[in-house]
Amino acid sequence: MRSFLFVNRFYWPEEPATAQLLGDLAEGLAGRGHRVTVIASAPPGRTFPREEIRNGVRIIRLSCPRLGRHHVILRLFDFAVFHLLLQLRLLAVLQYRETLVVLSDPPVTGLAIWPVARLRSATLIHYAQDIYPEIAMRLSPHPLAARLLGLLRTPRDYAWRHSAGCVVLGSDMASLVRQRGLPAAQIGILPNWAPAGLAEASPESARAFRSSWGIGSELLVMYSGNIGRVHDLEPVIRLAERLRDESGILFVFVGGGAARAKLEEQARRLTLANIRFLPAQPRSTLPISLSAADLHLVTLKEGCESAVFPSKLYGIAAVGRPVLFIGPLSSEIGTLVSAEGLGLAFDRTQIDAIAKALLALAGDPAARRRFADNATRFHSKDRGLGRALDFWEAWPPSPPSGPQAS
Repeated sequence: MRSFLFVNRFYWPEEPATAQLLGDLAEGLAGRGHRVTVIASAPPGRTFPREEIRNGVRIIRLSCPRLGRHHVILRLFDFAVFHLLLQLRLLAVLQYRETLVVLSDPPVTGLAIWPVARLRSATLIHYAQDIYPEIAMRLSPHPLAARLLGLLRTPRDYAWRHSAGCVVLGSDMASLVRQRGLPAAQIGILPNWAPAGLAEASPESARAFRSSWGIGSELLVMYSGNIGRVHDLEPVIRLAERLRDESGILFVFVGGGAARAKLEEQARRLTLANIRFLPAQPRSTLPISLSAADLHLVTLKEGCESAVFPSKLYGIAAVGRPVLFIGPLSSEIGTLVSAEGLGLAFDRTQIDAIAKALLALAGDPAARRRFADNATRFHSKDRGLGRALDFWEAWPPSPPSGPQAS
């Protein structure tokens, strides 16, 4: 039996993607007999115990502010308070040589708690769902801000090297970590997985979902999930504008996020009747909402491919739906979509080609079925959560040596 302590800002009952993923992982490890603790922030506006046991997982909640949803300075304040309270709590609960796994929300949390991990001789593992500050640097509109953010990389790299290692989602991310000086032996690659229990909903349920939102027999092209800054969605607006007179194709965004307001404003300004915005769906109805689509959008901004992997791909495959990827074609996910025949892949400049392909798919259900069958096969050969549980039971592959032990 191993003892794991996971850190992430979100956990049950909240439902951001990292909260759902960590919930599956933590409960799965607890179900295999391991001792598992999760430290997260307390959900705002609701009363939950500061500490409780749920499905075998000990949950410790920190009373942190959530002031910075729309303001960067307040967001930094939120992160600072979380880091401070986390350090104090870890001093009380982190056990000697325990496996401490730190996800990447808030950013650079692993750097903030590295001294506590060192004090307890913990096996510190950085579990990078995305890599900061590289993402913020690449998305920053101000060169000076990007250079200032870059100053964080040196201490972050030091914390990486003086730990048991870093686990990333794919080979593009692993390449970035290697470039920052982490030896290959200290890098683990663990793709994410579809939420536990996610499967294709019945045709009747999918039709009912479409009907409830006034959607008929159109080719429904859906973007589902966080509408964040790393997702290149501006080409989708241009695509909808290109197809505005084609009544048989409808674009639907399901979810919220930092970029949603701007997208809605663009759609209103261009009077695009072929775009709809729906609220985020709870996990309980996710199989139905995902299954309601004929085609799912996955996008990624140029330059972000080495710092993030759009893991929504696995949920899409779990319900057997084709993918339309818009982003760098040489990226790992772009290559994967093409190699596995999961759907179509284009770069952001190919609007006319994408429009032509969508018109063809709208009139070719057999082609959509072939892509869907490939998605189902891709999902069936991926062991998903079981693969992740096996990974964490065995990683790191040997007791950490070198800088951490020095």
